[in-house]
Amino acid sequence: MSARDSHLPPAAAASAVLEALALAYRDFSIHSLPSTFSNFTHMVKVNLHDGSSRKIVLRRYNPENYEDGHDKHRCEFHALKLLQKQGIPAPPPLLLDETGELLGLPGIVTGFIEGAPVELPAEAQRWGELTEKSARLLARIHRTPFSESDKRYLMNDNIEIAWFIKDGIIPDAMRADPDGELVWRLVKHHWGGWTPVAPRFAHTDYWAGNILWRDGDIAAVVDWEEAGYGHPAADVAYARMCYFLDGLPDAAETFLRVYEEEAGYRLTDLALFELAASARPMAHRSGWFTRPDMEPRFRRFIGQAKEKLVSSSG
Repeated sequence: MSARDSHLPPAAAASAVLEALALAYRDFSIHSLPSTFSNFTHMVKVNLHDGSSRKIVLRRYNPENYEDGHDKHRCEFHALKLLQKQGIPAPPPLLLDETGELLGLPGIVTGFIEGAPVELPAEAQRWGELTEKSARLLARIHRTPFSESDKRYLMNDNIEIAWFIKDGIIPDAMRADPDGELVWRLVKHHWGGWTPVAPRFAHTDYWAGNILWRDGDIAAVVDWEEAGYGHPAADVAYARMCYFLDGLPDAAETFLRVYEEEAGYRLTDLALFELAASARPMAHRSGWFTRPDMEPRFRRFIGQAKEKLVSSSG
């Protein structure tokens, strides 16, 4: 049994969900989908009594990876409801299990979207060719309306993106990184001093692995457990960093240009958010620098962002 299958939800959980959704089914099977440490995700293929079949997704959240004050199951379910109203390609939300009564762990149930992410590094060239579509969709995502009451489900990205400066002490992982202390000092000094901008709805983890494609178009953006609101540069900076790490700096520039054209504004403080984004790989090196060429690209990304920030601040 693989590590992923060791978290397979019991058949009783799937059966309880199907009953709650009032699906008249004959039988079903459970299949693993890509997950992370924060969640366990499985697809249930349901054979209905009328001879048709349907696929749904069970997404349960790992209690060992909960963050204080942020309920990932409520956040993702609420974000999907907001996105569905705007016609953004994302899994349709079907059921929220607040306590884990049905699923065994707190979680959500969604529809299953046929599609697949770009495989990196094998399909790096294809990923570069799809840049304009991913940039335009992010601008659409950022236009998703949200209210004050919606905020209680979402992360405040203007706080969470700079998690590493919250207590005023540099994290050990950043102290050990060649650029960590510099990034920490610059972000700590400049954070919050950006040109005022209206907060936008945000994904907070917008990269190739969370975008599903079908027939050359985006079928769905997935993994909304960290959906938030805040400065739009945060999502753009993170996406651009991922392009750099995969050896696509030209695509990173295209992404920025197309995003700004679609959004109708310039991101004047992008360099600060790029430096903030760089803290993520520093904190989890083994998960990010999976190939020898990735770290040198990461250093160039930081160097460019630092130069832009210093020059813009005089």
